[in-house]
Order: sequence, then C-alpha cells, then structure tokens
Amino acid sequence: MQTVNMLQAKSSLSRLVESIEQGEEHEIIIARNGRPVAKLVPMDTVAAGQRIGVAKGKFEVPDTIDTYNEDVARLFISGESA
Repeated sequence: MQTVNMLQAKSSLSRLVESIEQGEEHEIIIARNGRPVAKLVPMDTVAAGQRIGVAKGKFEVPDTIDTYNEDVARLFISGESA
C-alpha cells in the first residue's frame, strides 16, 4: 500500500492510476496534511459475456427496423407529437 500526499496525487494521477491498472498497487492512500482522506483502488470488472441476454423477453423486436422511418421523419420535420 502506497501513501501519497494531495499535491503528489494531483501532479501524478495518471501514473498512480496506471499503477493500479497494471496491478503494481492494489490500493493507494491519498493524504491531506498527513491524514488519510481517500483511497484509490481498482474497479471491479464485470465480464462482458455476463450482460448478453439480460433483456431477453422484455420487448418485441420488429422484423424490420425501417418500417416506420417515413413516419418518424415526418414527426421530426413537422414537429407533431405522437
């Protein structure tokens, strides 16, 4: 665990974040006047594959998304509301 003061953190934030991203540090404490006030830690990552299908069955997908293009364009041009 590394501790840095506020001025050091402000002037080297990119380097500190890079240390976290690369796993060189697991947490970095930021101190003000010698007192710890914040902690820089890595974000929990969620595997991209876990999100596939979360909306399955929640809405109906039309056979073609272009069916109502002319109607939508007309609404934008005329300023009408649906």
